[in-house]
Amino acid sequence: MHHTDYLLQALVYFGAAALFVPVFHKLGLGSVLGYLVAGAAIGPWGVRLVTDPTTVAQVSELGVVLLLFLVGLELNPQRLWSLRRAIFGLGALQVGLTIAAVTALAALMGQSQRAAVVLGMAAAMSSTAIALQLLAERNLTKTEAGQSAFAVALFQDLSVIPLLLVLASLAPGAGADGGFSLLRLGQAVLVIGAMVLIGRLALRPVLRWIAAIGMREIFIAFALFLIVGSAWLTQAVGLSMALGSFVAGVLLADSEYRMELEVDIDPFKGLLLGLFFMAVGMSIDVGLILASPLRVAALALVVVVLKLAVLLLLARLFRLSREDAWIFGLSISQVGEFAFVLLGPAAASGVLEPRLAALANAVVAVSMLSTPLLFLVFERWIRPRLSPGRHRAPDPIEERNPVIVAGVGRFGQIVARLLLGRGCTVTIIDHDPNQVDLLRRFGFRAHYGDAARPDVLEAAGVASTRLLVLAMDDPAAVRATARHVRERHPGVQILARVRGRLDALELVREGVPIVRETFGASLQAAQAALIALGEHPYLARQAVEQFRRHDEALLREQAAIEGETEGRYLALANEGRDRLAALLAREQRPDARPGERGDW
Repeated sequence: MHHTDYLLQALVYFGAAALFVPVFHKLGLGSVLGYLVAGAAIGPWGVRLVTDPTTVAQVSELGVVLLLFLVGLELNPQRLWSLRRAIFGLGALQVGLTIAAVTALAALMGQSQRAAVVLGMAAAMSSTAIALQLLAERNLTKTEAGQSAFAVALFQDLSVIPLLLVLASLAPGAGADGGFSLLRLGQAVLVIGAMVLIGRLALRPVLRWIAAIGMREIFIAFALFLIVGSAWLTQAVGLSMALGSFVAGVLLADSEYRMELEVDIDPFKGLLLGLFFMAVGMSIDVGLILASPLRVAALALVVVVLKLAVLLLLARLFRLSREDAWIFGLSISQVGEFAFVLLGPAAASGVLEPRLAALANAVVAVSMLSTPLLFLVFERWIRPRLSPGRHRAPDPIEERNPVIVAGVGRFGQIVARLLLGRGCTVTIIDHDPNQVDLLRRFGFRAHYGDAARPDVLEAAGVASTRLLVLAMDDPAAVRATARHVRERHPGVQILARVRGRLDALELVREGVPIVRETFGASLQAAQAALIALGEHPYLARQAVEQFRRHDEALLREQAAIEGETEGRYLALANEGRDRLAALLAREQRPDARPGERGDW
């Protein structure tokens, strides 16, 4: 293929994404459905701007690989161990019960026993990419529903080899294949074990050496090498590529480079994941769907409803709330891309007839399209009925004020009250409807809405405001909102509430002014402690002020060494502690001159 052909295809992909995704996002249908429809529109069954989606499908699979690596970065081994019940309990039951239910249904519809089992195995798989993307768009990844959905998706990845073994045993003349599959199972266990061992012993020293070079592009190149290499190893032994990259992410989850890796990899993930969804859209056999639209839609609906029923039952068994149960069930109710991996060999080996395999592929594709739509139905009609007072549409915000306070708990309330007392006009937003109603009873003009959502901030007039105070409880939401506003509205001043030092470091690195929630109160307590021990009030206040200046300077120094070695970080902390001790000791000298004491 000529270079101009590659450029033309890239132009088509990016143009289709830019055309469809914003429209679907604006309509509330989500970006995933926009990518799927964009792919179907430009693919072989659409306007045929792309006739061979194979190449982009192979490349775009890296999007799923990068997505699972970033998920792994959020799960250190201890946290992963805490999910063992969900992974091996909830996940195993989901796969087993779904296979049994769909197999029984297929047998009742006249399929042979072998074909019914293969269809059951295919239906048990979900799309990790679609599920995690939809959950991430709604800030649900770290909720109980999101963690449960991820645990089930992870177990599905782990079940790849056993399902392929079963498929090999169902194929005609499968005697030798079964042994080969058992051999590959052993290889898979050895490869995962070797990855964990090497990662523990050698990965961090190598990363420290790469980071010490000081060239960010080399650091990114090595990170991509690590991710793709891990994915290639697991694919070579018959496991999914995503599982390999996930293991690599878990091994680095508690390292000092976690945040840097996340920031560097996220842009690649977003682009390639969009291409992956477009490739799925291009693979949809629109011709077969148009030939039998009611049949394909009915089969897809039956499979999704049956799978959703199993998931809701398991969610209640594992004591998820009603709302979490629906989110969990809907997020993985579709049939995933791994079904294509099972259906293709099944057709090639004669377990499935070609026409049945083609029909099953079409049903899988339609089920993928159903998930964003089902989420829309859930959010508009089902969720409000589950807890009427808790979920409601964001309040319309017609006022335009120079200050927006996002989050009015104990911290945000004090900021808002002081500003209002000084005559400032403030727009108050909080995601807790009970808190909003309470403030209104006390005479405050408050609005219900999640300020972590860009559309809510835009509706509040963030583009024309002077100051945005981020006082939300969720540190991740504070960081994401600050990053969005700085990119879209650089003229808006931001003041962010932080709790821990790590959160403070991340925001300082991004140049966002911060207020540490408990820092001021802790300094007041320290000053009172010194006075109680007999220190003169003036000297106690001076010591506290010196400590504050020193700690703020140390925070800036620590933020500036992002990407350096852990040893350098610890050395700076120890050096700062020594400097502080010397500084405070000098302050206690009775003969110290005012300039030496650092009077203020």
